[in-house]
Amino acid sequence: MTTPDGGSRFAEFGPPRRVEGGLRARSTKGAIGRSWWSRRFLEVLESFALGTRLTRGRAYARRGQVLRLDIAPGLVTASVQGSRPDPYPVRIGLAAYPDGVWERIEAELAGQAFFSARLLAGDLPAELEELFDAAGAPLFPATVGELGQHCGCPDFAVPCKHLAATFYLLAEAFDADPFQLLHWRGRSRGELLDRLRTLRGAATPGAAPAGPAAVPDGPVAPVDADSGPARPVAGAGRVLVGLPAVPPDDEVDRFWVSPVALPDRPPALATGPELLLRQLGPPGAAIGGPGLAERLRRAYREFGRGEAGSDDPG
Repeated sequence: MTTPDGGSRFAEFGPPRRVEGGLRARSTKGAIGRSWWSRRFLEVLESFALGTRLTRGRAYARRGQVLRLDIAPGLVTASVQGSRPDPYPVRIGLAAYPDGVWERIEAELAGQAFFSARLLAGDLPAELEELFDAAGAPLFPATVGELGQHCGCPDFAVPCKHLAATFYLLAEAFDADPFQLLHWRGRSRGELLDRLRTLRGAATPGAAPAGPAAVPDGPVAPVDADSGPARPVAGAGRVLVGLPAVPPDDEVDRFWVSPVALPDRPPALATGPELLLRQLGPPGAAIGGPGLAERLRRAYREFGRGEAGSDDPG
């Protein structure tokens, strides 16, 4: 079968043209994705039962067929070289959250020093996914329908191998810069970190309030009856919440003191001397059968009485 221009229609599905200088996946074999967030992103995609399409896309990503990859709020665009002379344009859409949603998320992040410290250090803590879910703004897509996928190739499958290759290169872009994931959802690194610094600075003692988004430092923000529900506790806050505050002058003296009372001695399990026999079950006939178990049981009882008698002073 030929096309109107005299070419073969099946040539569209031939091997891809080799390119130089493409974006080649760093992973040469096995799974792609090193960080928890890139692995989680690919786990979500693979949970959509996309089959061998992702496998073929992974091979494209490793061959360097993706020529360009750009991430913007709500949209990823790429250029992927296939079998035709011209690369295929690829677009992957995912809803970017509006400013009102991000302001709520930023208030939650700034309200817990754990999140602010990790983000300011350039890291995404695993608890971040839980915080986004609690805010009603999931970090990752929950269904394949949330992803707007389009490729200029003639393949009717969605995702095609060009889209799949873009997904894998996108995961590696998240490895290199985790804030690209948040940028796709609507907040750039600079905007988010500037906002967190502002909120954290406003929450320090003596600073002017920055509106309702400002929250005090600590694992849990104190609230009164009119201020709404308490903020969720994440990270180290789950362990530290509820412990009494220690004045700075007493911290050195209390360094080796347990924050909770310890028992005088470790608890001991009170059991009879024949517990081991009950756990092992009846011996086989070759070593004495049930009679051996009974003899051992009596012996253990005698041993137990002997140990008890040895404690008597007389």
